[in-house]
Amino acid sequence: MNDGKVSSKKYAVGSRQKQVGSRQFYKRNEDCKKFNGYSSKIKFRKSHSIIHACIHVALPLITFFLFFTSVLPAQEIKNKSKMAVEAWVPDLENGKYKNPIIYADYSDPDVIRVGDDFYLVASSFDQVPGLPILHSRDLVNWTIIGHALLRQPPFDVYSKTQHGNGVWAPSIRYHKGEFYIYYPDVDYGIYMVKAKNPAGPWSVPFLVQEGKGLEDPCPLWDTDGKAYLIHAYAGSRAGSKSILVINKMNPEGTKLLDQGVIVYDGHGIDPTVEGPKLYKRDGYYYIFAPAGGVAEGWQIVLRSKYIYGPYERREVLAKGKTDINGPHQGAWVETKSGRSWFIHFQDRGPYGRVDLLEPMKWKDNWPLIGINQNSEGVGEPVLTYSKPDVSPSKDGPRQVGKTYPVQVPQTSDEFNSVELGPQWQWQANPGATWVFTSGYGYLRLYAQMLPKDYKNYWDVPNILTQKFPAEKFTATTKLTFKPLSIGDKVGFIVMGASYAYLSLTNKEDGIHLAYTTCLNADKGKAEDEHEIKKLDSGTIYFKVNVDSGAVCHLSYSTNGKNFVAAGEPFSAVAGRWIGAKVGMFCTKTVKTNDSGFADFDWFRITQ
Repeated sequence: MNDGKVSSKKYAVGSRQKQVGSRQFYKRNEDCKKFNGYSSKIKFRKSHSIIHACIHVALPLITFFLFFTSVLPAQEIKNKSKMAVEAWVPDLENGKYKNPIIYADYSDPDVIRVGDDFYLVASSFDQVPGLPILHSRDLVNWTIIGHALLRQPPFDVYSKTQHGNGVWAPSIRYHKGEFYIYYPDVDYGIYMVKAKNPAGPWSVPFLVQEGKGLEDPCPLWDTDGKAYLIHAYAGSRAGSKSILVINKMNPEGTKLLDQGVIVYDGHGIDPTVEGPKLYKRDGYYYIFAPAGGVAEGWQIVLRSKYIYGPYERREVLAKGKTDINGPHQGAWVETKSGRSWFIHFQDRGPYGRVDLLEPMKWKDNWPLIGINQNSEGVGEPVLTYSKPDVSPSKDGPRQVGKTYPVQVPQTSDEFNSVELGPQWQWQANPGATWVFTSGYGYLRLYAQMLPKDYKNYWDVPNILTQKFPAEKFTATTKLTFKPLSIGDKVGFIVMGASYAYLSLTNKEDGIHLAYTTCLNADKGKAEDEHEIKKLDSGTIYFKVNVDSGAVCHLSYSTNGKNFVAAGEPFSAVAGRWIGAKVGMFCTKTVKTNDSGFADFDWFRITQ
């Protein structure tokens, strides 16, 4: 395994990345502090007159603040106190963790360690920004530090929704001081991006190999300087599947040099074998790969003394007697002390493909993953386990369960920053005026025209959403709607192949509140709208309580205190290869030279 000599401090925070065309900025946290430090540059004279003037100004402001907080709705105060309570925390804070370590749709994970830091990349399909990068110090507590793909090529193609297309299973590696990510777009080929800092900026995507059906690439730079790339084939595009192929690659990692060699054919014993990860350890080449399909598959490992085989095969992880279906497709990673772990996904329907962490050890040069191995070495996934050993070396004192701050991927957003939170994604490459952050504590969505071929909101690109973060959670937002034309609409949506939303629509006699559902939206079905009432104001609170089984209860409030059920519960469903998501949109039906908008004060995820 690679152990790069990289400062952990250097990569624990994000670097500035500009999203061209959407005016969003992803910066270092320190950049924002420049605003707060402005007043410190002003030099005051030590005179009694100035002090008196400051007191004269400050007293009314203090009085106003005390009055304002006294009349702040009780519900808002309560929500603020709940903000730190995350919906799912895998760190049990007793030296153990529970699975999933990431209860969100970070599908097809690949993980590496560089120095003291672990980095995870996941597929993102048509969601933009894509290729999320997560960081951890202990493999249990993870946060999002950026995205490697701020806009998805071909840019004109992905300016429209492309459900299920785009970024499939990626791989991440560290080589000669740089991070490399290889990802497939099964309609165009295999791309590569690279960066010196995993938080970015990342290079423009480079098309390494053009072709339909190429999927799930993973590179290997061998000890003799030669480079290889393993990949699979998507039957929906290539007309063939269940085979793994290794190509020679130039040392720069930018070009494949041959037609490739089949190293494994899974037909029969391992149907739909895909997602390969290629490693070298103690003179053996190893291929870790999932087989059997997303929902009920298993994990296999292949090994050979030669890069092209022949490879021995062993099944290493399966459901067994547990309730964890399809525990497969992921990455082997070592701690600095040389101890092994395996991160993989589990498909949970509307929640997407969540990530689990399994203990792993080696016996007779075969990996043993999970627990309760049977006579053939097939393990089962764990529900809870001791946290990874993060000892500084193999010979150092063991530090099982060493304490790092409890962290989860970002969810709640107060919109107090000039950067858009990394948890947010669009359904397509964003336009220049879709969204603006502000220095005034709100996020503004400008109304965008519905597509010409619009059937329902499955076809609408400017929907801003984030992943479901737990089995049970509550999402609440406060917004103010400022329409310009008849037909302007703002919505709070649970998005998937079927969806539901609460909305405000500007009609001839004012703003109307409605609850809308659309079953089988991906098949072009029409919406079912139920108008609730006409409102006197454009300020409103929307909420969804998500229960077990992704049953969603949507409600609204005009004062932030008393919430009223909007209609019958809605059962969320997955999108195409992604889990259900929750978020907001702002659209219009009349094209003018200006737009109405909605200002979102905050968006909070709680238990």
